Amino acid sequence: MLQVSATVPLRLRPLEIGDLLDETFRMYRRHFLLFAGLSVILSIPSAALSSFSYYALFSGLLLQAGTATADQTLLQAGTLGLYLVGALVALALVPFFYGAVTYAACESALGRPVTPAGVLSGVLRRYFPLLGYWLLIGLMLVAFCLIPLWIWIWVGWAVVMPLMFIENLGLGAAMGRSWRLVQGRWWRTFFTLLLMFIIWFVARTALRAFIVLAQSLLQLVIPTVAALWIAAASSVIVGSLVNPLLQIAIVLIYLDLRVRREALDLFQLAQRVASPQPAQ
Repeated sequence: MLQVSATVPLRLRPLEIGDLLDETFRMYRRHFLLFAGLSVILSIPSAALSSFSYYALFSGLLLQAGTATADQTLLQAGTLGLYLVGALVALALVPFFYGAVTYAACESALGRPVTPAGVLSGVLRRYFPLLGYWLLIGLMLVAFCLIPLWIWIWVGWAVVMPLMFIENLGLGAAMGRSWRLVQGRWWRTFFTLLLMFIIWFVARTALRAFIVLAQSLLQLVIPTVAALWIAAASSVIVGSLVNPLLQIAIVLIYLDLRVRREALDLFQLAQRVASPQPAQ
């Protein structure tokens, strides 16, 4: 069972970029089974959709070449509908895919116990704001057609999800507060996210290289098409192992912004001093 027992809250302090990266990897290592388990389980629908996409592409190529059998032709007729259903399911799970690890990282940073049931409940409470947030991000990317403008806005909204979970804010309030927290520290936030993205991309590429090697070996014993389907699904699942790095980093960026703007570390220290000490 994936579970994190109650731990000491994260010691808040101003984090330089190197410290933030170290803390991200430290938190991931400390709760690897929880974060990796959540990410892998929630990536299974996307993996199935990716594998199905290869199947649909292969069937379509057979039809165009005129070499498809009657059964393959019948199957192809329902392929588009099944793909749309799969895409809708994947879309419905977006709040869980991005929110589950973020919620777990928030609770862990606050020193609270984290369980799968607690993660499910926490994401469900913010399901529609989370879905709206990611739909808005995606629609802006399509509508603006200007990547620099999209990046500028997204960085300003980078800590929306931690705000929803830790401060219990709605979507509009979280976007406004995120913008105010990042204001004046946009470039620092951008470079931190960029560095984390580069690390995420390199690690993901390295893991997928093993999938390509495994695919080459599989083609020696099973049909090429089947090897492609397996490799497509495995690539998504294995790649999901590095996704928690970005989500944990965003939580730490949020806490660092609050430390620098609102002296959250001093508030935490005052709470510790004021709390009764256990008897010796």
